[in-house]
Amino acid sequence: MASVIDDADPPSARLRHLVDEYRTTCLWYLREDYYPETAEEVLRVLDAISRHGDVTAFRKAAALRPWFSRTSSSPSVA
Repeated sequence: MASVIDDADPPSARLRHLVDEYRTTCLWYLREDYYPETAEEVLRVLDAISRHGDVTAFRKAAALRPWFSRTSSSPSVA
């Protein structure tokens, strides 16, 4: 079973946990070992979780979306 994640964990760890949590219900079409790597992939996965999950899934995805949809001209920002 996946470990409990809290809001103090980095967004990347929270994203991996969210993917694991909703893999069978919202992301069933993805490989079992798939985790999004690019910003575009992350937003696509968060969108799928938001659209196909329950209210809790929607809220969790919405809370993570700002961390991965930020834009910057700095190459060091990821």
